[in-house]
Amino acid sequence: MTPPKFTTLGCRLNAYETEAMKDLAAQAGLENAVVVNTCAVTAEAVRKARQEIRKLRRDNPNAKLIVTGCAAQTEPETFAKMAEVDAVIGNTEKMTPDTWKGLAADFIGETESVQVNDIMSVTETAQHLIDGFGTRSRAYVQVQNGCDHRCTFCIIPFGRGNSRSVPAGVIVDQIKRLVDKGFNEVVLTGVDLTSWGADLPAQPKLGDLVMRILKLVPDLPRLRISSIDSIEVDENLMQAIASEPRLMPHLHLSLQHGDDLILKRMKRRHLRDDAIRFAEEARRLRPDMTFGADIIAGFPTETEAHFENSLKLVEECNLTWLHVFPYSPREGTPAARMPQVDGRAIKDRAARLRAAGEAAVSRHLTAQQGQTHSVLMEAPDMGRTEQFTEVRFATEQPVGQIVRATIIGQDGHQLVA
Repeated sequence: MTPPKFTTLGCRLNAYETEAMKDLAAQAGLENAVVVNTCAVTAEAVRKARQEIRKLRRDNPNAKLIVTGCAAQTEPETFAKMAEVDAVIGNTEKMTPDTWKGLAADFIGETESVQVNDIMSVTETAQHLIDGFGTRSRAYVQVQNGCDHRCTFCIIPFGRGNSRSVPAGVIVDQIKRLVDKGFNEVVLTGVDLTSWGADLPAQPKLGDLVMRILKLVPDLPRLRISSIDSIEVDENLMQAIASEPRLMPHLHLSLQHGDDLILKRMKRRHLRDDAIRFAEEARRLRPDMTFGADIIAGFPTETEAHFENSLKLVEECNLTWLHVFPYSPREGTPAARMPQVDGRAIKDRAARLRAAGEAAVSRHLTAQQGQTHSVLMEAPDMGRTEQFTEVRFATEQPVGQIVRATIIGQDGHQLVA
């Protein structure tokens, strides 16, 4: 039996869902297949997905090639037309046991080669429990899927559907299971994480979930939150930031821009000062807090003055880890119909933002000199601090364990212990 191979593109939620699909495919008995879990966050992500599919077909000429994920959900016809592809399945279908049973039992024969339904009609998130990932370091737990917001640049709601929350009890059980398997860190993931609970009875908030996890899973050493919308952060989450050392001091913020007019044209829910106030308050409560952020360069109608406000936001929010996205229009989004910025200007602004990000990382690394950190080992010679900073070790350490280390230097990209 040749087990299927999986390739994951894109976000942490995709990484989680790939692990779930591995279980589902194994239970169904799927053999000799390659599964590509795609991303659709930008036009470039879709292009890379097609490129990866062609490469995988060359490397696996006799395997069944299955495409799923957000790009498959939003553009099923694009992938169905590719000669390399045998089947396309949507984001709901990929989490359903019957899909994999059908693919394993009669590949393509009686099984439709395209199984992508209307994700906007989905009202529940599949609650698939997984035993863990390939290593014993960090595990991702899906707590939410979909998004009710309609930012003008974003195609993701059409790939993920409307917001659905996983009940707290299911999440706690999942985390207990992972801790029992030896994981020392769990990352809560979702598409719009801070909307968790809005569709559940009593409408709990993300902070309520965090406090419940930390209370009911006392053996979990480290809890981490992935990308959040800072304007939606609730009081209990701020309290957890202030008082819970097991909640890691690292937040990735979905900021997107630093200019109020562009934020309004993006249909974001915060303004520039909201972002600055949140960053200041979070760092007041937790002085060792570090921030990552998504920022788009070259959004339609962006002038040099608008862009400068994004550039200044890096220092004003004291951002460390930047994810810079050169704007690319997604067909079907309102922003694609707005006046576009010249491609050369977009490229230049993205490069300047990345340079600001590199300078911020350098400042952060320099500040860690002589500090002692708890480092979760991801490889024998590499781990990550509480702030998610990479640390390189001269001597091998046990993978998956948390070790105390004093920082003796840095190489511009990593700390050295």
